[in-house]
Amino acid sequence: MLLLDIVLVVGGLVLLVAGGEALVRGASTLAAKVGVSPLVIGLVVVSAATSAPELAVTVGAVLSGEPELALGNVIGSNIANILLILGLSALVLPLLIKRQIVRFDLPVMVGMSVLLVVVSLDGEIGLLDGVLLLAGLVAHAVMSIIVGRREVVDASAPVDSMPLNSRPVPLWLAALLVVAGIGLLVGGAQLLVTGAVSIATGLGVSSLIVGLTVVAVGTSLPELATSIIAVRRGERDMAVGNIVGSNIFNIGMVLGVPAIIFGQGIPVPPAAIALDLPLMLAAAIALLPIAFTGFIIARWEGGMFVALYVAYTAYLILAATQHRALEGFTDVMLWFVLPLIAITLIVVTAFEVGVHRGRRLAAREKAGGASNAPPAE
Repeated sequence: MLLLDIVLVVGGLVLLVAGGEALVRGASTLAAKVGVSPLVIGLVVVSAATSAPELAVTVGAVLSGEPELALGNVIGSNIANILLILGLSALVLPLLIKRQIVRFDLPVMVGMSVLLVVVSLDGEIGLLDGVLLLAGLVAHAVMSIIVGRREVVDASAPVDSMPLNSRPVPLWLAALLVVAGIGLLVGGAQLLVTGAVSIATGLGVSSLIVGLTVVAVGTSLPELATSIIAVRRGERDMAVGNIVGSNIFNIGMVLGVPAIIFGQGIPVPPAAIALDLPLMLAAAIALLPIAFTGFIIARWEGGMFVALYVAYTAYLILAATQHRALEGFTDVMLWFVLPLIAITLIVVTAFEVGVHRGRRLAAREKAGGASNAPPAE
């Protein structure tokens, strides 16, 4: 069976790459044709599509009586989206972040994460909690579309001249590429998760760890494929919007809809309240200073995110196996690595804020000098 599982994993990866390519090209063309920016397509359409595997896994896990797997899938996917996928995408090419994401979408993602933590404190995500989460998602989607269409209308260049870094395709073919891309992404994710879970189970790894790591990464691979392909095709707005939007969809739809459908609610394990949910919120908050300083995620910041995700995964494995190295690993992370990262972020943020403040003052002085200059003879 091991050989079959490996074939499923490889086949799933192939489908994910093909689906990401088709989805990005089709969505980019639709964005130009219907007058919606690629950023909004990434935030709404692509994010909903790439969150489909998480929704399927969560509903199936709840029906199968595996709430830890369901919740771990969403929490782990959101952590992986920020630390692993954004990190790897930034390593490929530094990610530019538009002001709409910084001023609206990132705060919404952090707010949704806070809401999820709050509604989970009683140990259950009930019907009312699901309604609140879904309402937040709907409000964000509506506002994103309104703001995105306003930006396109206000742009000086016509919509049809938006650069896509690829040969334009007919509208019907673009729609077909989006549908085909979604199908390939969902199918590829299912194949990969099936093979990976079987391998992990054969190695004796618990279902909770599988949900937080293997299943979470597997269902996040559509976002990874879509984001990296979008970056390589020059659609960096779509790459960042896809990740931010996917995290919002994961909280609002992937947890909200099952909580509404299954009236008894989704139980939240104490371990998730103590560690995984706060870490998911911390990952979302950690993105704010990087985005607010320079509107770019540099390669070194992407490398730091990837390193943090590797450390988090290592901690989960060591904790699950009660390895002797767990205590030393925890001490190093708690007293050395995390404080060093915090100091680095504070210093970089202060430096960037100072640079931008200096540039603004210089621009004002230059403008004032130009206005006070005597008229030419």
